[in-house]
Amino acid sequence: MLMAVPNVSEGVSKATLDAICEAFEPARVLDIHSDVDHNRAVFTLASEQGRLAAELANGTFVAHQHVSLEHNSGVHPHVGAVDVVPVVYLRPEDRGAACAEALVTAHLIAERCATPVFLYGELAGGRERAELREGGLHGLAARMADGQHSPDFGPKSISHEVGATLVSARPPMVAFNLVLSETESLERSKQIAAELRESGGGLPGVRAIGLWLDGQARAQVSCNIHDPFAVPLAEVVAFVRERAAVESSELVGLAPRAAIEGFPEDVRWLDFDPARHVVENVLGDEGVYGSR
Repeated sequence: MLMAVPNVSEGVSKATLDAICEAFEPARVLDIHSDVDHNRAVFTLASEQGRLAAELANGTFVAHQHVSLEHNSGVHPHVGAVDVVPVVYLRPEDRGAACAEALVTAHLIAERCATPVFLYGELAGGRERAELREGGLHGLAARMADGQHSPDFGPKSISHEVGATLVSARPPMVAFNLVLSETESLERSKQIAAELRESGGGLPGVRAIGLWLDGQARAQVSCNIHDPFAVPLAEVVAFVRERAAVESSELVGLAPRAAIEGFPEDVRWLDFDPARHVVENVLGDEGVYGSR
């Protein structure tokens, strides 16, 4: 069993998300998290090796029929209508299978959708998504045009309607957002995010950005925790609370049980249900990467 977490640059239209969801089947859809301010939907899927790649390519093809980046005003960085497609291995011994499935996924998306696909993470020598997303879609297009970046699969030209797709394989990662109190500014959230990031001397394996949510009139610190077994969410919350008041927290997709151990009871969760959002509760305990 492998998982995948395709991120689609559409968080408003339920009809569009329903059509994409149907196209991902027969993969099992474990969760869909959509957000209007980010204008992004995160699908969490589970399927078998040998089937997952075709299901991901089919969902990407349908997404390209419905999603146009020319009309996307979401605050989340992106370069594609289907922006990232990580294949997730839950057990260390499944790493090879996940890497193979991710490479097939990249090939099928490029072939079926005629779109450039870039590898990132452990499939690309550690190249980060942020490097490919720098300057957004127009920045990537410019770097492709002058030869700085060449796709690993697919055409060397890029459509401004659907952009490019970034593909990798990885162990479980946690996407986690903290909404700050109404007294905190966008500039403050960006400063906190810079301090929180591993690259800024913060917590190991943490990537973070500061955003402004028009719909809530609040600043947000949006994080990816690359090793949630070493850095649980409680540690991220404590780091941020030392610098600002936190109003609420939000999990994007699923998280392993270890990630939420010790989570502070006085921090409000938004739409969190352990039965639906803890990996072990959804898929079972056996063999989940890093479980203790």
